[in-house]
Amino acid sequence: MVRSIIVLVLVMSSVFLIDQAIKSIFLDGYRLYTSCIDLILVFNKGVAFSMFAFLEGALKWIQLALLAGVIGYTLWLKKTCYLLPVGIMAGAGLSNVADRFMHGGVVDYVYWHCGFNFAVFNAADVMIDIAVIALMILNFRPKLCKS
Repeated sequence: MVRSIIVLVLVMSSVFLIDQAIKSIFLDGYRLYTSCIDLILVFNKGVAFSMFAFLEGALKWIQLALLAGVIGYTLWLKKTCYLLPVGIMAGAGLSNVADRFMHGGVVDYVYWHCGFNFAVFNAADVMIDIAVIALMILNFRPKLCKS
């Protein structure tokens, strides 16, 4: 159990620190404009596509509670194969929640507008998506998750 917690904390910390380092580049003023992707600074007050922005300050506490629940449930399951994707998801999620506490909204910076306009997002959002896909694969392919 201690080893599982150490692995989870290391993965979470690594993702958190990397994401915060990338965001600091944009907070320091970096911008890039191209024909398909702009790297700009946007503070998202909601979640995906700015949904739930009306929850304002309560949103960060709801997200913290959800992350704590996911981490607690993962440790309770004692399935070590879930540690990496949950660590990635929790580290990215905590990075976005930290943005809410520090900046009043999530620091987003990738704006795709090639062929169609997409929501502005960040590396943490991508990491969360990858982690969710990995968890779905592990859940629906039990042979991949033996522990």
